[in-house]
Amino acid sequence: MADEKDVPFSPLENKVMDALEEVIDPELGIDLVNLGLIYDVKVEDNGECTVTMTLTTMGCPLGDILNRDITKAVTSVDGVDKCNINLVWEPVWDLSRMSRFAKIALGIHG
Repeated sequence: MADEKDVPFSPLENKVMDALEEVIDPELGIDLVNLGLIYDVKVEDNGECTVTMTLTTMGCPLGDILNRDITKAVTSVDGVDKCNINLVWEPVWDLSRMSRFAKIALGIHG
């Protein structure tokens, strides 16, 4: 079986990623994509999207808020009717997953 990570996003999946850039982590004030919290996006032919993601910490109290905001952003994309969030803790999130933009915005130099 081929490694799914090697499969590029479809145009629809890219639109979902763009929509997810509008979902801001309330604690850090930066979107989930630039924070590196979105690990994968998969849109099936039936319009069902699965977002594989993590949170900065396992005890993150913002799960419900983010869940609502992610679902709203994903289902706002034409062609996506349903959003499933697959919350994972492996691989563990760390600062290396953040974009250069996020690091600069948070004053992290590396």
